[in-house]
Amino acid sequence: MMKTYRIGQIVPSSNTTMETEIPAMLRAREAVEPERFTFHSSRMRMKKVTREELAAMDDESDRCALELSDAAVNVMGYACLVAIMSRGAGYHRESQARLQGVAESNGHPTPVVTSAGALTQGLAVLGAKRVAIITPYMRPLTDMVIDYIEAEGFQVVDSIALEIPDNLEVGRQDPLALTDIVQRLDTQGADAVVLSACVQMPSLASIQQVEDALGKPVVSAATCTTFQILKALGLDTVVPNAGRLLSGRYR
Repeated sequence: MMKTYRIGQIVPSSNTTMETEIPAMLRAREAVEPERFTFHSSRMRMKKVTREELAAMDDESDRCALELSDAAVNVMGYACLVAIMSRGAGYHRESQARLQGVAESNGHPTPVVTSAGALTQGLAVLGAKRVAIITPYMRPLTDMVIDYIEAEGFQVVDSIALEIPDNLEVGRQDPLALTDIVQRLDTQGADAVVLSACVQMPSLASIQQVEDALGKPVVSAATCTTFQILKALGLDTVVPNAGRLLSGRYR
């Protein structure tokens, strides 16, 4: 019998990409694997990508976890990388444990994946030590993301900050534009490239293309989150044309 999994998504209110790219990857997976997926979201208010709005938004994540646990989802994905990273080194572990506790207290124990934790875990799975990244954030937030990644044991050898403060505008970016933007990124000394260190900035259409051109692993916050969602469900980490991390070779 074909099994269906409920994917819960904790999403910033202005995010328009988490609910397109992650479902797109899992729909593509359905063409080659037997499992099926449904998607269920709860939203936290956030319009501008500033420290103040990010902190206020993160404070709403407990409510979202509670609402999603009412639906007995099989896994929850927290969709805002920079909200987690803005709260200090290693905060994804605290957030994950707290949100899992909220679901358990509601009678529905549920694994929680954060995009911040998923990104660094995905880089570790690939064996990367030195990375180059592209973000849509203003430079101070980009530097904060770099600090967070480096606190997890990686070296960021180069970065591009697109400096887009409005979260809706981030979601309107053309994912194929990244094939040009990445050419300005110094990837020579990098073991892997983070094409989008943000689940709101679309990148899925470029991941495989850029990876093939560079000859080294290319990930995004969304591909790493999908990898960890599949791992949490105990499923093969296979998504066609989504980069090496989702090739099925890593478990």
